[in-house]
Amino acid sequence: MPRGARAHRTVPSARLPGMGDTMEAYRIVEWEHPPQLTEAPVPEPGPGQVLVEVAGNGLCHSDIGMARMPGAIGEAIGWKVPFTLGHEVGGRVAALGAGVTGFAEGDPVAVISPRSCGHCSWCVRGEDNNCRDSFAGRGYGMDGGLARYVLVHSARELVKLRTLDPTVAGPLTDAGATSYHAVRRALPRIRPGGTAVVIGAGGLGSYAVQHLRALTTAQVVAVDPVPARLDYAVELGADVTMEGVTHDTAGDILALTGEGADAVLDFVGIGSTILAGLRATRRGGAFALVGAGQGQLEGVSLFDVLPKDGEVFTFQAPTIADTLDVIALADSGRLRVDVDLFPLDRVAEAYEAMEAGTLRGRAVVTPT
Repeated sequence: MPRGARAHRTVPSARLPGMGDTMEAYRIVEWEHPPQLTEAPVPEPGPGQVLVEVAGNGLCHSDIGMARMPGAIGEAIGWKVPFTLGHEVGGRVAALGAGVTGFAEGDPVAVISPRSCGHCSWCVRGEDNNCRDSFAGRGYGMDGGLARYVLVHSARELVKLRTLDPTVAGPLTDAGATSYHAVRRALPRIRPGGTAVVIGAGGLGSYAVQHLRALTTAQVVAVDPVPARLDYAVELGADVTMEGVTHDTAGDILALTGEGADAVLDFVGIGSTILAGLRATRRGGAFALVGAGQGQLEGVSLFDVLPKDGEVFTFQAPTIADTLDVIALADSGRLRVDVDLFPLDRVAEAYEAMEAGTLRGRAVVTPT
């Protein structure tokens, strides 16, 4: 070993980490290059911080986009490479920094997906998903949960679990809570016995079907090109399914409802789904653009397609309150949490299965 070099030890499973330990982590090491399963230092919690031992981390399509992001864009929003992917984390408290109260080592927890400061004007109004601190966070610009340990910068970003297994709780913090935020925003526009449409019945859309079933009396329509996803959506409570978005989709929804849907939630976000969704929304209804497909509408008059006297909205992430509500729904047995488990050394395979649409539930990686 060269003089002055420091020995690193891979953390074993039977003890807490110490200074100089390393762990396997799935990281973006260089912009516009595939992530790598490599070694990363185990973080140590400072004052007010909490070290969480990861039990399971859910995978998200946005992870794939990050790996392809040009460095100039990443650096413009304050991201630094290398960083570990993963922003849907469940685990147990491994160590507490000075001053942390309300948690003990070993507590099962879920980690709030977006970061927030807790004291800006957005946070104090309960709109912490708009906090500027959320621009960079665990798994997007900072080290996330595709490793054995993840550092949480404030205990306000932890939810203590009661009955839920932390191995499967991670997807609730993003897929479950993001879809809940969309449904909650649309609730005032959904009449008793009305119709709500979910475009894209994958990871987020499948949760939206469940939220609509739990929170409304609406007829739920699921639209997706993958028959297996539509079958799964029916299991979760969808009343009607439509296979893929075509030039007839809006007309089919109008024929089904007579005047259009009370709410259309688009979890895809490409041009064809946006246009079909807007055209299918009734007067006074709500259209939510959640999917980040970067769709554009060219040669279309927005005045003609926007729902008259209605609401059109998009957003970046859920709030802490959304996450608490979703975990409470799951705790009460009103929300199914189906996952496909993969060990960390098969994380690349898990992403491939997610992109191919062959998963039944949310892909969750366990750092064995």
